[in-house]
Amino acid sequence: MNTESSAGRRSGRRAGAAAGPNATAGDPHATAAGQPAADASTGDLPVFPGDLSAFAVQLRRMHGEVGRVIHQYAARRNLHATDVQALAAILDAPEPMTPSRLRAVLGLTSGAVTACIDRLERAGQVRRVREDADRRVVHLHYAADARAAARTHFRPLADALRRAGADFDADELTTALRFLTALNDALAQVSGESAGR
Repeated sequence: MNTESSAGRRSGRRAGAAAGPNATAGDPHATAAGQPAADASTGDLPVFPGDLSAFAVQLRRMHGEVGRVIHQYAARRNLHATDVQALAAILDAPEPMTPSRLRAVLGLTSGAVTACIDRLERAGQVRRVREDADRRVVHLHYAADARAAARTHFRPLADALRRAGADFDADELTTALRFLTALNDALAQVSGESAGR
């Protein structure tokens, strides 16, 4: 059984990429494409073995395109942008969502989360359900009708994913998914304070 951690494998690949033929000799802040990093403060970070700027551009573009469809949905349903974020969090949660977990995911105060849940419940988007074993625990469920409406609205995004993925084989898509998962895990560690420095 291979006990090497995924972080260790990533570190090893980064080190190998940094020493590869595409690395720029003498510049510890250069990417594999030979481009300098954004600033010298990244000296303690691993080398990104690709075109960092091109990745950033495409990620911003993807964020904008998905955001456009999300804003259209919010406008059609008279929802706030935060309400749609809450719905996505409830949908994607690996276990039943509670108000306290939703507050942690969204980074909001208790009062703001309560107001958000109240709006969603009034709009028929979510249902509050008390747990049978402990009536103090409230679970948030995406209402079936609202989920069906969201599925219809966001189907073009799923269709676009299918069209884009058709040009890649299963191994390439596995690698792409692994990268996106690692990126999201890394982004989750970025606090507002550190991002503003």
